Amino acid sequence: MPLYRDEGVVIRTHKLGEADRIVTLLTRGRGLVRAVAKGVRRTSSKFGARLEPFMVADVQCFEGRSLDTITQAETIGAFGPAISADYDRYRAGSVIVETAERIAEGGPSRAQYALLAGALRTLAAARIPAELVRDGYLLRAMGLAGWTPGFDACVRCGAAGPHTVVAVQLGGVVCEDCRVPGSPRLDPGSIALLAALLAGDWDAAVASSDRERGQAAGIAAAHTQWHLERGLRSFTGPRA
Repeated sequence: MPLYRDEGVVIRTHKLGEADRIVTLLTRGRGLVRAVAKGVRRTSSKFGARLEPFMVADVQCFEGRSLDTITQAETIGAFGPAISADYDRYRAGSVIVETAERIAEGGPSRAQYALLAGALRTLAAARIPAELVRDGYLLRAMGLAGWTPGFDACVRCGAAGPHTVVAVQLGGVVCEDCRVPGSPRLDPGSIALLAALLAGDWDAAVASSDRERGQAAGIAAAHTQWHLERGLRSFTGPRA
């Protein structure tokens, strides 16, 4: 069995037997990896805490037929405790890692990996509201996957903005002539917030109002789920 080493974000874990876990990681070089971590649920385990959700670790694995086996794990980013300790951060982190897993089904991407690790680092630092980190990640991750939303010119005819009607199925804002029935009209500040999140302009994003954040969150969620062609379990329940 070939031995390999890679850097990965722990997406989720499942119990296996009495002491083991199946760990799903998004790795920098191999994309999604499912591997068994033996004995990590025992109190004597040396690296159980390094393989919890939201942690970033350097792992050594043996390749297997269906599941690999983790033999070593060293912490690179200990983001799990800070994210899990706060409900809003935990909810945001859950949406982020689930989205990353869905996107990664298309194959490995170093850019997507770097974006995910950076989002979790920012979320754990708690200097930016969790919902902004979440929605900024969603918009940028979808952009890297080839579905960059447009918040300036009309995405259908190219008419210069500003526009405030968003047609998720068309990929962004549209003019009045191209408006699709049922498309929501947002406040101008909400459109500006969406553009700031897509650009990673945190100063502008943090200056937004609660109403603008709520409208932007709805569009970020709808855009993500439309293009993934299925809902995300982590979006269940009241939005932040």
